[in-house]
Order: sequence, then structure tokens, then C-alpha cells
Amino acid sequence: MSSATPGQRSARRTVVGVVSSRSGDKSIKVVVPFKTPHPLYQKVVNRQTVLHVHDEKNETTVGDKVEVMETRPISRLKRWRVVSVVQKAVTAAGAISETDVAASVPTKTTKVNEAPVQPEAKA
Repeated sequence: MSSATPGQRSARRTVVGVVSSRSGDKSIKVVVPFKTPHPLYQKVVNRQTVLHVHDEKNETTVGDKVEVMETRPISRLKRWRVVSVVQKAVTAAGAISETDVAASVPTKTTKVNEAPVQPEAKA
């Protein structure tokens, strides 16, 4: 079986990735990007691996950077679990919403408090 003694756990692989989806209760998808050379042309190509991860505490949101650890099979696809949240995602509270932009931009149906600018006549 395993080479670890009964009181020890074997070293498990850990990777850092970004949460791309919250698919259900205690389930997330984590994208782990990596670079690899193209087999023929040797150009460095961006690739990514999608991991199905168990999030026991439901503490992550989309955009969080998380550390995940390999574990025993938890479900049909989940073989990883969240160890820690490395960096939280930027919240939308500081972002400008579409309604804020729409309120500040005048349209044909809204009235502007300023007087319209008259085009200058050429002499």
C-alpha cells in the first residue's frame, strides 16, 4: 500500500489557482495556469488545468486565489480540497456599475441643466 507509517500521512501535492466557478454547495472549479513549449515549434504556449475542488466551509468566491491539496476521491470528479485562501477577489463594492454610468451620461430623452452650445457661423 503506502510507504507512510500508520501515524503519518504521505506528502500530498498542493497547487495554487484561481476560482472560476461555484457550481454547487461546497463545490468549486479552480483553474491552474501553466506554460509549456509547443512540441514542434517550441513557442511557449499558455495552458490551463481545471480542477474540481471540495470547499468544506463555502468560504471562496469567484476570482479568489486559493491553495488546493490532492486528497482521496470525494465524489465522481472531486479529488482536491481547499487548504487556504491566498488572496480574496476584488469586491464589486468599489467598482462602477452600469446604472451609475447610465445616470451620468446624458441621452436624447434626458434634459441637461446646461444651455446647448450654438455652432459658430463662418464669416
